[in-house]
Amino acid sequence: MTSATIASSTSPLFEKAEPSAYFTDEDYRRFHGRAAGYDRENRFFTEDFEDLRAKGYLRAAIPTELGGGGLGITALSREQRRLAYWAPATALAVNMHLYWTGPAAALTRTGVQDLGWLLNDVASGLVLAAGHGERGNDLGLDDAVTRAEPQPDGSWVVTGRKTFTSLSPVWDKLGIHARDDSDPGRPRIVHLFVDRTAAGVTTEKTWDALGVRATASDDTILENVLVPADQIVGASEIGQPYPPYIVGILQWYLPLVSNVYFGIARRALDLAELTARERSSIALPGQTHADKPAVQRQLAQGEILLDAAWSLLERTTADLDAGADHGDWWTSRLFAAKEFTVTTARQVVDLAVQVVGASAVSRANELERLYRDVRTGSLHPPNSDAILDVIGRTAVGLLP
Repeated sequence: MTSATIASSTSPLFEKAEPSAYFTDEDYRRFHGRAAGYDRENRFFTEDFEDLRAKGYLRAAIPTELGGGGLGITALSREQRRLAYWAPATALAVNMHLYWTGPAAALTRTGVQDLGWLLNDVASGLVLAAGHGERGNDLGLDDAVTRAEPQPDGSWVVTGRKTFTSLSPVWDKLGIHARDDSDPGRPRIVHLFVDRTAAGVTTEKTWDALGVRATASDDTILENVLVPADQIVGASEIGQPYPPYIVGILQWYLPLVSNVYFGIARRALDLAELTARERSSIALPGQTHADKPAVQRQLAQGEILLDAAWSLLERTTADLDAGADHGDWWTSRLFAAKEFTVTTARQVVDLAVQVVGASAVSRANELERLYRDVRTGSLHPPNSDAILDVIGRTAVGLLP
């Protein structure tokens, strides 16, 4: 068996008894067959995206009465790690649409916040994306370089530059955060959706990155862009707790992005195991590298690491779906799941490369791409430094 003919993961961690609600093995093979070309050409995953749209996957987390799949965070996380196993950049990019949709459905259903207008937009086919990255902003959502000026009619005028805007060629509404300094003594962060068709919105092609190249995460420039009053989805003073929708998107974003990197690592380890079984050994006449104790130990280490990450992700999403009360530790638990998973994924891919040997760094080997793709995991906000700071301060009681 070769990597090109694998029909499904060799690992039980992919819930073989619970197939995808959206994709067949043939779909996955098609996604996988395009991934190397997208990466090589630094090209947006146009064909994959149209397939995802046609399958209804962009509506996976919106209510069934709106034509969606009604998936919770656990089910959608499993879909994402399966998709990432075959096409990492495709999964990562569509993630930046999906994580807006789940919490919008939950908050609307529970009456906490009416985001029905946004759900209807998604149901009608509009694509959401995230505009939170900014040059020079090392505080993430806690501050912003982009500025928002309130207008007498309740609308806003936004000016700034957003970096790493995944889905740049196709998004219709960009969720952003910006700083409101209209009251000098009480600066606020406002969260809004910018329409792509609004005057002053342009895309600057900047994306030519190490890995996950098909995401087309170009810069978005906002020059005096008018945002209607009804497209603000939250606001809070700097240093105060996030608004409900922003808390919600973090609760979906962190597990979803973590599962993408889990899928990358699972694929890499499966490839290493297959290669070890196929690669003959001169040192062990008539046997393969899979018969070497050193190789078995490396693969065992990888399996243990992935099992631990899988268990943490499954528990985290199950608790979210069940509404478990972890009090002040909820943010730290979510941060810990992200940090542990992306760090573990990188370790597992490195082990896979060691097992396969020098051929793993050849551009002809899928592992070379996975080795690059997995590197971006720790760079997604919050990064490792921010995560450890929050967890550490929570542990010693210094967070408000």
